[in-house]
Amino acid sequence: MKKYDLRHIMTKAWKLFRKMEITFSEALHRAWLSAKAQGVNAERIEEAKAAAGIQEEVNTWAGWQKLGYEVMHGSKALFGTDLVWGSKGDGATYKARFFGRSQVQELITS
Repeated sequence: MKKYDLRHIMTKAWKLFRKMEITFSEALHRAWLSAKAQGVNAERIEEAKAAAGIQEEVNTWAGWQKLGYEVMHGSKALFGTDLVWGSKGDGATYKARFFGRSQVQELITS
């Protein structure tokens, strides 16, 4: 049986409820879809990574930025894959592009 981080799901539901001005039940539904999509998305990323023959750590442009890195100018994505966008509530997919650890540098803070 899968275990989900209920605290994370409820926090996401409240954020969606406040941000999108939808009913709380709809926000909770979308938060659960997002939680369930995480496993599917992780599997799709690993499959695409293996198909591209990539061994290094990868993340999206936004993912690297959250970790305190920036993708170097002119770098091309190593691979892309379709991921489920659970928070939209309709199971929509989007194309995500992934960059390797060798393509990023630490953000310069002043």
